[in-house]
Amino acid sequence: MVRTLLVRGMLAGLLAGLLAALFANLVGEPALDGGIAYEDALAAAAGEAGGEELVSRGVQSTLGLAVGFVIYGVAVGGILALVHAAAQGRIGALSARATVVVVAAVGFVSAVLVPFLKYPANPPASSLDDTIGLRTGLFVILVAVSVGLAAGAAALARRLSVTLGWWNAVLAAAGGYVVLVALVAYLLPPIAETPDDFPATVLYDFRIASLGGHLVLWTTLALVFAALVDRAARPAAVR
Repeated sequence: MVRTLLVRGMLAGLLAGLLAALFANLVGEPALDGGIAYEDALAAAAGEAGGEELVSRGVQSTLGLAVGFVIYGVAVGGILALVHAAAQGRIGALSARATVVVVAAVGFVSAVLVPFLKYPANPPASSLDDTIGLRTGLFVILVAVSVGLAAGAAALARRLSVTLGWWNAVLAAAGGYVVLVALVAYLLPPIAETPDDFPATVLYDFRIASLGGHLVLWTTLALVFAALVDRAARPAAVR
């Protein structure tokens, strides 16, 4: 049963990754090119030669982008399937399809949206190379804490539902999650390295495209996987 769910989740993640890659290519590449153009202009002003590309931009924006999103989508799809298997039947009277949607929504908010609000994605030349390790470490810490708090909130909501009912229990647990994750995000140091003359439009468009790519992937994954789970559950319900 779990193995079948895992396969379905990974297949849904494959499709979601392809659609997200298409979105990123159409929406995100222009902003990425803007960041690269700014970087090249800085190098030219300093009398430095631009770095030689190991992989051409054409390959990066097509095959490389698709491979990256597909790997990410398949991995997230597998994780979603495993979490769904553990959550099914434990979230009130939700159907299998509704459980997938709820789990995916919680996963997107805790693993993508909350970390993005604190440490948004940046295009080339908008941050310092020397702080890559620091920025990556802080981002990973916030993702881990946010996901952990979300899991704790889910467990708390299930326990409180016995006395408060599901609606009040979810509101109470969600409120606790928001307060705690906001406190953690406030305590983590900010990263503000964007040059004053960096094009604001490029920065805005790149961040919107980055978040939009994640939204396309998670939404497609949730809808496709929910449909597959619901279709598999129907014969069992009939029997």
